[in-house]
Amino acid sequence: MRKLSLVLFIVLVLVTVLSAKIVIWSSENQIPALQKLAADFEKDYGIKVEIQQVNFGDIKSKFLTAAPAGEGPDIIVGAHDWVGELAKNGLLEPIPYLPDADKYYPVALSAFSYGGKLYGVPYTIESIGIIYNKDLVEEVPTTIAELEEMAKEISDDEIVGFVYDAGNFYFSFPFIAGYGGYIFKETENGLDVNDIGLNNEGAIKGASLIKKWFDEGLIPQGANYNLMDSLFKDGLAAFIINGPWATPWYRDAGIDYGIIPFSDIELEPGVTPKPFVGVQGFMINAKSRNKLEAIEFAVNYIGSFQGQLGMFLGERRGTARSDVFDYVAKDAGPELYDVLQFSKSASVGTPMPNVPEMASVWGAMGDALSIIINGQYTIENALNSAVEKIKTAIEE
Repeated sequence: MRKLSLVLFIVLVLVTVLSAKIVIWSSENQIPALQKLAADFEKDYGIKVEIQQVNFGDIKSKFLTAAPAGEGPDIIVGAHDWVGELAKNGLLEPIPYLPDADKYYPVALSAFSYGGKLYGVPYTIESIGIIYNKDLVEEVPTTIAELEEMAKEISDDEIVGFVYDAGNFYFSFPFIAGYGGYIFKETENGLDVNDIGLNNEGAIKGASLIKKWFDEGLIPQGANYNLMDSLFKDGLAAFIINGPWATPWYRDAGIDYGIIPFSDIELEPGVTPKPFVGVQGFMINAKSRNKLEAIEFAVNYIGSFQGQLGMFLGERRGTARSDVFDYVAKDAGPELYDVLQFSKSASVGTPMPNVPEMASVWGAMGDALSIIINGQYTIENALNSAVEKIKTAIEE
């Protein structure tokens, strides 16, 4: 493993007599890889790392209770959209340095950044992509226009050429963001929640594309997640949009499917859809008495090439480091197909905003998409109304 400077190494050795151990709260999935890294760390520094299993859904709430009282773990595993709330409450320690930062996908580092500072060491990224039925699709489209044309040719009284949960902002965001729409403006100091780009020219263009699909009958009215999912499982849908959580069910249903990452399909020359990206990583408790040791373990052990490779091999989820992706992709077999394709999709995406103000976006944009799809208002009016709702909610 990569080591710190000699001075910092000596400091770590000296504090060993005062520091009993580093405690990590982790869900079950990360434990095997963490145990190997913990053994290496203890061998190098004589500092024990205790990994405590906590259900992933409970980590944040338990941490919010324990950390302010100076209790709880030194390190937690969590999602990047926890960062805004935890950092705002003074519960996360900024990561002061990250070796090989240029090897991480920029979207992964951006996801764990808040107020211009990095608050976590990312290790896995996840996104959605276009999934297609190989029995229905003979040639893989490389543009959205080609996908539209193929979907029209495939559609008949039984088969649906293209269907997805278009009224759900999460699934429609790639087309809005691909043309230049954005939720909160990215600045050097983090997201500017007062600068909302969901009604700009790009957002209108993306929403117009979605509306066109319904106006032309390409996507059936009333399309939702359950309809899309059941049609695809039954072999009755050619193209859908979904994520890695769904593909095991499609395999079990006997569907011979392929995945088109958003990196591999263009809205227009040089322009790809930009999906939301979810990132998970390791965050340091700002109230910890072992911050120096915790940072060393997170940065130079978990964050190393070997550490991240071990995490990937243990979980088989998209890696946050491009060099790990390249290494795995060289000899990847069919069992890693899904992981690698969704990782490619995530590489061109944008992290879901990690600020508390994001909570006001979902409902407003869901309503706007429903209005647009149903043709109740003009696209401009629907998006303008959504932005006003978001601004009002943020101000309250």
